[in-house]
Amino acid sequence: MTVSSYHVIGMACGHCAGFVTEQIEQIPGVTDVAVDVEGDTATVTSDRPLDIAEVRAAVEEAGYELP
Repeated sequence: MTVSSYHVIGMACGHCAGFVTEQIEQIPGVTDVAVDVEGDTATVTSDRPLDIAEVRAAVEEAGYELP
């Protein structure tokens, strides 16, 4: 199991967190996503190491950015 945290730019509310969560959950191997809007972070648990490009693509699909 791998746990990684990512800084997400542009989130402002619970709906934002929901969009980011939905997109990241679609990445194969992801088992849990915890988004903290106040801290601008997404903590992702997966059963394999994730490629940053996969996470970036999911976050961008939700309408936000990884720096």
